[in-house]
Amino acid sequence: MRKPPKEVVIAVVAVEAVSAAFAFRDLARRSDDQVRGPKLLWRVVMGLNPGNSLAYWVLGRR
Repeated sequence: MRKPPKEVVIAVVAVEAVSAAFAFRDLARRSDDQVRGPKLLWRVVMGLNPGNSLAYWVLGRR
């Protein structure tokens, strides 16, 4: 199996980092009733893996 080019890996990591940063900012600005579940849970989930910010964008916001 071939490894993806280094540029592709760097681009994916950069997109995940930017998405996570925007998700953290959005989470901080939203009130509790605009978020599905506890905010602390979303912070932990996104902190463990920046790719989980996609789950926040799809599932976490009301």
